[in-house]
Amino acid sequence: MLSPAAALVLLLIIGIAAGLLFDRFAGPGWFSRQITGKNRLLVTSALVGIAGSFIGYDIFGLIGLGGTTAFLGAIIGALGVLWGWRMVK
Repeated sequence: MLSPAAALVLLLIIGIAAGLLFDRFAGPGWFSRQITGKNRLLVTSALVGIAGSFIGYDIFGLIGLGGTTAFLGAIIGALGVLWGWRMVK
């Protein structure tokens, strides 16, 4: 079992990596372009990825799937929230 600080750092890394990779391969969505304009920053995608990783981690924890499975939930949650953020119109 990881300490809470280690879990926090892993969730931040998962969220940032998912946000940057998703933005790199999927490109900016309409909503992201409206908010950030022409000077779009990768920070927005990283922050949305972090939020998704926390959501996925907590949902898997509530279901009862803890440990390393919860980090798989963090990946799924980050990608799901990033996809939803991109699809909002």
